[in-house]
Amino acid sequence: MLDGNSTPGIGGICCSEDTAEALKIVRESGVTAMKTTMGGFEGSFEETVAEIAAVQKLVGHFPDRFLRVARHDDLDRAKREQKLALILSFEAASMLGDKPDRIETFRNLDVLVMQLSYNRRSPFGCGCLDGDADGVTSLGREAIARMNALGVALDLSHANVATTMDGIAASTKPVVITHAGCRAVFDHPRNKNDREMKAMADKGGVMGIYMLPFLTEDTRQPMLADFMRHLTHALDVCGEDHVGIGTDLSVAALTDEDIAYVMKYLEERRKKGIAAPGENRPLYIPDLNTPRRLERVADAMQKQGYGSRTIEKVLGLNFSRVYRDIWMA
Repeated sequence: MLDGNSTPGIGGICCSEDTAEALKIVRESGVTAMKTTMGGFEGSFEETVAEIAAVQKLVGHFPDRFLRVARHDDLDRAKREQKLALILSFEAASMLGDKPDRIETFRNLDVLVMQLSYNRRSPFGCGCLDGDADGVTSLGREAIARMNALGVALDLSHANVATTMDGIAASTKPVVITHAGCRAVFDHPRNKNDREMKAMADKGGVMGIYMLPFLTEDTRQPMLADFMRHLTHALDVCGEDHVGIGTDLSVAALTDEDIAYVMKYLEERRKKGIAAPGENRPLYIPDLNTPRRLERVADAMQKQGYGSRTIEKVLGLNFSRVYRDIWMA
């Protein structure tokens, strides 16, 4: 199973008194590959390099548990060797500054998935909280060309509509939307409309459905049934070859203590102006609050009549296929 967006800064689990429990949870989750965010949402070049070094430290301490992905073959290798494959990625563009040449620097450090912006605009494109008028900049087009040439996946999860459509059109390779929802199911700036989703699928890309509160109105916590409405809509619009899961959650289940911490963290995000509407609730789905949440999705899909092959595609084969197509520079 491949989680298209999980556990940011996973290197942080090494090495402390909590490491053994964290390793146990990762092993028991059943997840065999995950995309993990480096540099957070506004990290500098130096901070991001430090996070990448932390991942290497984790892999170095536990070579029997983790494999840092450098090429597509590593996904199959990790599965054979019963290790967790770590796909390094960016959700922001702050670590790139206004320097597209840094894309090659980070590609050489095995960062394989990058975005043009987080929720707010960057030198490369417009984020989803800054309206839908402005799209990819000239510097952004240069960045996309470099990503294509170097075998880096262009992720448009946090882009606004114009940047998403511009990015899909400008890319010579498939693009990914690793973690989002469907705007037709619930209208929210972090969710994608059918036109964006269809254009992505027509390009050969994959969209991962997330498990964040943005699946529903902000008066309640979303549940598995709400997640399934977004997943089934994405399958209807994009087709079974172009949908996956990007939980945007850590592997571990949230405790009451964790929830209290998350709510303080969300308040800090609101003060910084980077929070999306609806970040007034814990970042989880109560009836999927388990490390084995992807198995529960598989069970729900089966109950809705989806066949085993479709389920396998959604739980990882689709992301694996698109990364094979993109990472071959």
